[in-house]
Amino acid sequence: MGLNRVGKALTAALLLVTGTAWGAEINGRSSTQFLWYNNEFTENRVFEAAEYLRVGVTKIDTAGKLSFYGYGRAAQSIGEDYDTTARLYYFYADYRDLFDKVDLKMGRQFVNNSAGSAIIDGLQVDLKNVGPVGFTLFGGRDVVFGLSGEAGYAWNTDLGISAYLTDMKKTDAEISWLRKFVKGDTARDTIGLSAKQYLLNSIKLYGNARFDLVSETFNEVQGGIKYFPTSDLVFTAEYYQSYPTFDTTSIYSVFAVNEYQEGVFRIDYALNDRISLNLGYNRQGYGEGAAANVYHAGVGIRPVDQLKLNVEYDNRQGYYGSTNGVIVDADYQINKDAQVSGGITYDVYQRDTLTNDETARRYWIGGKYRFAKNMALSGRIQEDVNARYTENVSGRLTFDYDF
Repeated sequence: MGLNRVGKALTAALLLVTGTAWGAEINGRSSTQFLWYNNEFTENRVFEAAEYLRVGVTKIDTAGKLSFYGYGRAAQSIGEDYDTTARLYYFYADYRDLFDKVDLKMGRQFVNNSAGSAIIDGLQVDLKNVGPVGFTLFGGRDVVFGLSGEAGYAWNTDLGISAYLTDMKKTDAEISWLRKFVKGDTARDTIGLSAKQYLLNSIKLYGNARFDLVSETFNEVQGGIKYFPTSDLVFTAEYYQSYPTFDTTSIYSVFAVNEYQEGVFRIDYALNDRISLNLGYNRQGYGEGAAANVYHAGVGIRPVDQLKLNVEYDNRQGYYGSTNGVIVDADYQINKDAQVSGGITYDVYQRDTLTNDETARRYWIGGKYRFAKNMALSGRIQEDVNARYTENVSGRLTFDYDF
């Protein structure tokens, strides 16, 4: 979608609404950004100006049921990689409580259920207040973004349906289905399940699974438990399994892949309002006997009210080399309107036993200043030094205006 089409689409919505309902409320955020970085594809230096605009129009009708929402990005880069790009992420009409049982969304929108997610140009219908189970249906053109704009075939389609429990305070459960068509052929056909259960006011059980009907295999399984005997102490144990699947229309669907498995155990403990600790162990399995162990330790310290320090350390041993990494960052609140922050990331890694250790470093500093309740200026500059770059400075300056 071209730059002018994004602007015209959002402007048309505002004119339509304000022309038909003078009492409507318009709110949102304008985020103007200036960025500089290295283009990894061309290795050229890029300077870019971008505008992110998010708009919501509410209280259009007297009952407050109809609303419009839009969000888009337009960018202009200068230099050798001169280019103009634009994306319309979502732009839809939202009508709530039709007959007190139906919510409707029409237009470009992000849709999600336990079987998958997509951006579509289409319709989503939520059926509610019909008993202990609610239903969601959606369908529309599949929207895919490429480097220079929207990509993909114009008539690629996504269809989905889900059923979920309602009005159960300690139990959530959903079963869903998602099918994706590419040029009329079924590219993906997935069933999903998601559940969450609270027990004894101190235990949370959760799980998610996706089953690919085409390959007849689970492409994702996750299950875990959180135990929180106090509000300051949380134990987490989790298992995750992933088997990569691709669209049946993709060349990658004929390639052999391995199943990935991961087991996680983590402890988070807040000693007091000044010190917090976290420890973790992660067992990673890559199939065919390949595995790695990851050990993690972190501490957060607030020596004074205005200053917060955080230190994280990871040690990884096993498949595909070893790594040691440290992240240190700090955040200082100068006053209610001004804030500065900075950090260092330092990694030492060895790809295999035949190579020497290599290092990757990142240094960054940033800040934010609020001019008024609805206006703020923020920025960040970082330097990356690694095996690929001896110098790679990038940065961002942002002006946000809320209306």
